[in-house]
Amino acid sequence: MATLPPASTGPADAGVKGITTQNGVWRVTTRKLPILKAEPIDKLSDELGIPIPEMIFGDNFVSISHVKTGWNLSFSAPEALDRVSKTEEGMLQVAVADEWKKTREGQEEVKQVVKPFDWSYSTDYKGRTEKGKADGNWTETNQEKDPIRNDLLTRQDPILFFDAVDLYEDELADNGIALLSIKVRVMPERMLLLSRFFLRLDGVVLRLRDTRVYIEHATNKVIRQYTAKEEKYEVVQEKLKAKRENATEAMRDANRVAPLLRTLEDRTEVFEVD
Repeated sequence: MATLPPASTGPADAGVKGITTQNGVWRVTTRKLPILKAEPIDKLSDELGIPIPEMIFGDNFVSISHVKTGWNLSFSAPEALDRVSKTEEGMLQVAVADEWKKTREGQEEVKQVVKPFDWSYSTDYKGRTEKGKADGNWTETNQEKDPIRNDLLTRQDPILFFDAVDLYEDELADNGIALLSIKVRVMPERMLLLSRFFLRLDGVVLRLRDTRVYIEHATNKVIRQYTAKEEKYEVVQEKLKAKRENATEAMRDANRVAPLLRTLEDRTEVFEVD
C-alpha cells in the first residue's frame, strides 16, 4: 500500500475528538471535516491514478493507538481508495459492468461511470498499521480461539465515546451506492470499531466488506475480523419478497441485507501489542 499524504492542509486539531481508556492503555481519535474542495480532489486523483468518488472526505480519519508503544491502527479515505483495483484484468466488476450497461443502454451517465478501474470503488482495506515501538505482527487465528465477544458488546454498558465517520460515497450515476464508513464505540472495559464498505448496484449486485476491530482494555490484544459478502440483486430481492419486506427500502439498509448475502471471505487476525 502506498503511503499517501493528507488530502488537504489545515489546522491539525480541526474536527478532532477522542478518548483515552480509563486504564490509560488505549487512545481512540477521530476527525470529521467537510468534503474536499476541487484542488485537493485533483491532487488526490493524480496521486491515486483513478477518478475520485462524488463525495470524498479526504481529511477524515479514525485511529486506535496503544499509548505506551505508539502502535497505531488508522483508517482514512486516501488509503482505502489506494486499495481499489486500477486494472480491468481479472476483475469481477468488468462482467458486472457489461451486464449493467446492457440494462441501461444509451444512458450517457452510465458510459461515464464505467472506466478502466473498479468503478464500484470496492476496497478490501483493513486499515493501516504502524508498529511504533511494538514487536510482533498480525497473526491469523480464528473466532473460536480469539472471539469478538458479541455477548459482552450487547450488554447495556455505558458508552463513553461514539463516533460515525464517512470516508467516501458515490451514487454510481443514480444507479446505486458505494459507501465506506467507520463507526467506533468505547465502553468501560472494551471497544469495537466497524469499517464497512457497502455496494448496491441496482439490478446487479449487493456487496459488503466489513472490518471489525475489537479490544478488551485490560489486554494488549487487538482482534481484527475481515468479512466479505456478496449476492446477486435479484436473489436478495426474492428473499426479501419471501419475507414480505419492502425490497426497495430494505436494500438501502446494509444491516437488513447483510444476513441475506453469501460469505466469500472471513478472516480473523490478532496483534499482541507488547
